[in-house]
Parts: sequence; structure tokens; C-alpha cells
Amino acid sequence: MRFHFGCLGICAAVVFGNIAGASEEDGFVASNLISVFYHELGHAVIDTMQVPIFGQEEDAADVFSILLIDEIFEPESANIIAYDAAFGFHAEAQGNAPAFWDVHGPDEQRYYNLVCLFYGANPDLREELAQELGLPEERAISCQEEYELAIDSWGGVLHDMEGKTGKLRLMGPSSDPMYSVIRQEIESFNSIFGFPSDIGVKIEKCGEANAYYDPSEVSITICAEFDAHLRQQFNNL
Repeated sequence: MRFHFGCLGICAAVVFGNIAGASEEDGFVASNLISVFYHELGHAVIDTMQVPIFGQEEDAADVFSILLIDEIFEPESANIIAYDAAFGFHAEAQGNAPAFWDVHGPDEQRYYNLVCLFYGANPDLREELAQELGLPEERAISCQEEYELAIDSWGGVLHDMEGKTGKLRLMGPSSDPMYSVIRQEIESFNSIFGFPSDIGVKIEKCGEANAYYDPSEVSITICAEFDAHLRQQFNNL
């Protein structure tokens, strides 16, 4: 069963149309920023909607992110974002030994999980994409079932959010290069969904390239250093 977002897909497609005309580097940055933002938004949904998670919450947030990318954006834009977000995980894995103690899964595994779910959402049209991104046949055969399980689970939560009145509230600075991308994603999301109460979204200096959800403040923070980190990733690919 697919969960349909109504006009949100149209709104977001227009937003990413502006990004798609940018440079390849800017597109990579925007795609990964969108993917990371929806990952942190997944944490916010889990917290505020009291979603039970049986397993690692980081894995659930990864699933939430790629499901939204598939559902929100027009197919061409979704493909671009999925490609770039997958290569973002690939870039993170280069030169770094897997931190098996970390709450996040190894970046290479996150890469294949993203590719599998995105492929599983439409195997007939995305077979070439799966091959280009190196999805092994042994995993590919289960991807449609994995996608259907994920969308059935998250679809009910998102349906419940349609009647909520709390919204995402973006706090500047508007001069930050990431501001316009985040603002447009927030406007699109707010046009359909809500929360039990407002959730702040902050762009601020953190001293490191990071993004996180803080349940004590009920807010998402995108660190200002993240833009430069993503550009370095792109140049290292």
C-alpha cells in the first residue's frame, strides 16, 4: 500500500526544480541536506507522535527519510536526491573505519538500505538505478517487500499527522546558504502535516558538521558547518 501525500508532491517538485538547475556540487549539497533534514524530522516524529520503535531509532529515521523523498518528489527529482544521498553515505565511508559501537549503522550499510528501499518502491522503473548503484541481486529480491512493510508502518503515522496543528518553525539566519532549501522543505511539509505542538528548526554554528534532534527542546538543529562538509564530500568523491 502506498501512502499518498496529495498536493505535497507537486509543491516539493517545484521546489527541487530550482535546485536541479544549479551546479552539480550545489545539487549534491541540496540533496544531502534534504535527506539529512528528513532524517532528523523522523526523530521529531518518533518523539512527538510517540511512535514505538522496535530496534535502532537511527535506522527508523533513515527509513522515514527515503520514504518521504520517494513520496514527496516527482520521479526525476526523487532519483537525483536518492542518488546523491546514497553517494553521501558512500563518501562518509571513505577512509573511515566503521564505528560498530555507534548508534548509527555503518555508512556502507546505510547506503545499501537507502538504495534497496528506493528501488523497492518501484522495481519496474528503477532496475537500472539499482544496477548502477551496485545493489546485489541477493538483496534486491527482498526490497519490494521491505518497502511495503516500511510504508505500511509509517503511512499510518503520517495519516494521523494530517489533523495536527503544530508546525515546523524555522529560525535563521536567513543569510545561511542552507536556509532557503530548509525553508522550502518546511513550507511544503507544513502544508499537509502537523504535530501535537510546534517544533523549532535552527541553523546555527555548532563547532562541527552535524545535525540533530533535541527532545528536551523539541527542536531540530542543522549546524552551519554542514554546508562546507557536504562540499568537501562532493570534492572527495
